[in-house]
Amino acid sequence: MNRHLLAAVAAVAIIAPAANAQDMSAPAYPETRTGDVVETIFGEEVADPYRWLEDDVRNNPEVAAWVEAQNAVTDAYLENLPMQDYFNTRIAELTDYERMGIPVARGNRYFFTRNTGLQNQSPLYYQDGLDGEPQLLIDPNAWADDGATALGGWVPSPDGTKLLYSVQDGGTDWRIVRVLDVATGEHIGDEIRWVKFSGLSWVGNEGFTYSRFPEPEEGEDFQALNYNQAVYYHTLGTDQSADQLVFSTPDYPERGHGAGVTDDDRWMAIVSSTGTDSRYEIHMIDLEARETNGWEAIPLVTGFEHSWNLIESVGSTLYFTTNMDAPLYRIVSIDMDNIAAGWTEIVPEREQPINGASMVGGHLIVEYLEDASSSAYVMTLAGELVREIEFAGLGSAGGFGGSPTESETFYSFSSFNRPGTIYRYDVATGATSTFAAPEVSFDPENFVVEQQFYESRDGTRVPMFLVRRADVAASGEAVPTLLYGYGGFDISLTPGFSPSRLAWVEAGGAFVMANIRGGGEYGRAWHDGGRRANKQNVFDDFIAAGEHLIAQGITPEDGLAIQGGSNGGLLVGAVVNQRPDLFAAGNAAVGVMDMLRFDQFTAGRYWVDDYGYPDREEDWRILRAYSPYHNIQPGTEYPALLVTTADTDDRVVPGHSFKYTAALQAAGLGERPQLIRIETRAGHGSGKPTDKAIEEAADILSFLGYWTGLQAPE
Repeated sequence: MNRHLLAAVAAVAIIAPAANAQDMSAPAYPETRTGDVVETIFGEEVADPYRWLEDDVRNNPEVAAWVEAQNAVTDAYLENLPMQDYFNTRIAELTDYERMGIPVARGNRYFFTRNTGLQNQSPLYYQDGLDGEPQLLIDPNAWADDGATALGGWVPSPDGTKLLYSVQDGGTDWRIVRVLDVATGEHIGDEIRWVKFSGLSWVGNEGFTYSRFPEPEEGEDFQALNYNQAVYYHTLGTDQSADQLVFSTPDYPERGHGAGVTDDDRWMAIVSSTGTDSRYEIHMIDLEARETNGWEAIPLVTGFEHSWNLIESVGSTLYFTTNMDAPLYRIVSIDMDNIAAGWTEIVPEREQPINGASMVGGHLIVEYLEDASSSAYVMTLAGELVREIEFAGLGSAGGFGGSPTESETFYSFSSFNRPGTIYRYDVATGATSTFAAPEVSFDPENFVVEQQFYESRDGTRVPMFLVRRADVAASGEAVPTLLYGYGGFDISLTPGFSPSRLAWVEAGGAFVMANIRGGGEYGRAWHDGGRRANKQNVFDDFIAAGEHLIAQGITPEDGLAIQGGSNGGLLVGAVVNQRPDLFAAGNAAVGVMDMLRFDQFTAGRYWVDDYGYPDREEDWRILRAYSPYHNIQPGTEYPALLVTTADTDDRVVPGHSFKYTAALQAAGLGERPQLIRIETRAGHGSGKPTDKAIEEAADILSFLGYWTGLQAPE
């Protein structure tokens, strides 16, 4: 792979519009065998002719051959796209800047990731004190020749002498957990396996907790359903087989469990869930009483009704954010020595949803979303406002970790035209200083970031962010536009920097992010308005965004491309079926495409909170009505579609994309291509090496640019 990453392009000529370029209509697709699977479900016969493509590519030679044949056709097509060299070169240039992660302070040491620019994975460093010399601690680039083995989560011990970290190989959700001695850089020998969807928490300096699943049957690593997650405690220097079971629910195998420990090492919170909804049960373990009570878990919140996120503890008092009696969230406290007294409200609900909270230096830092952009405030532990933390316009802030007893915290701020800058903030004084600022190869002032609101089909007011070159915005010209959305799982889309998106905008296009329902931008009601029986609202919101962009003259009628990943891949597949006339091109990435079988693989069973249950007739009929795989319109002129997935995606298994693409190619959808790009040794997205990410982005944008008429700048 990596065909064009370092291509030397002295000057890029103006490329003719797509209509006048070489013929890039649909190529001859590989033959795909059709099976005879037909099932009668709730009285309806449902054909699934490509069921065989659900098999793991590692275990089925026929699926492997299909993948190879599809990639051969797609690679040949993509190599001939006119803007390949431009996007590969420019995305690499925009990626090539030094960037740092948010520092984590432990003891007198600061730990942070730092990437020189085009390193496939970001190495981890530490330094002694603020003015210390950075020392390389872990370089994951040395772990695999193809750069596809990544550093996952990492947590320094409270005294800063050891580092607990996880390894992610080839994009899988499975993690291998190890421990490093910081002073020597040597492993201490501990290794934990079959960890997935897990936090890592130190208990003192000599042990830690993690969550794991039972070891899968041989050959089922990437497809078997995930049940019976449990929390374990590991003592340093011992074998995993000796780890202590902390918490599990064998009578309720569908429940997932995670653990977190307060800064003072007094309390361990066990957070249990049944799916993707923010509805939890909370059990607390008093670590001071562990010698006498063991891992006794005290029920604090039961019933799986509301969201609860532990902020911190002060002695016996615990502080939480919750949406109990507050759809936009509030902050409450409880005294573990007097649970019967109930909850005390500290920060009441306001018009904007709380997006996060931390306790630093005896204060609360409360983060809000204001029309999908970040704001943050310092408050006392009694909820009184001290000051607002000022940010540089529309953007996303994150971080604000630290200790309840120390006034120092760090945070990052970024926007569509500004990569993340790391700031050090003193909670006691309000003083802000820059810890690390990137040096980039463009002027942020050459781009305009706006927010607009538009009306959806049912009259709901929906926000969108619009990014253009300043001269393009001033001209009022309609330009090729890339519209991105997600719309699910209470996930909020906020402004952030992307080299590939900026390359699209530099070329004269517009980038738009629509904050459609199903996300968390406006709290519980916004999420509820776009899931289960309300899922059609998500598609209506996205379609209305496209209509708004055309009506406002932002994009021409034949210049709108759409993109989404995971649940956003489902979004692209659904709206293309419902309005194929509206879009010129689309990219459906790692999408959930078979809504009747999504719950049969790996983590898919969790998604019933958002999608409903395929084995319940009422839910099934809703799912059947919009499932991308089942609602393709044969003989209809479709937009050009590039489906993207990866062979190691064990979250949304690639069979979704395989089956959907086979059905597209068999349906006779006009002259525009329906292709699939299948990455090797990659997963759902996290851990992807930089060179693969650049190449994939260049392929996608070249494809979308061709079919919307985008031209490379001089």
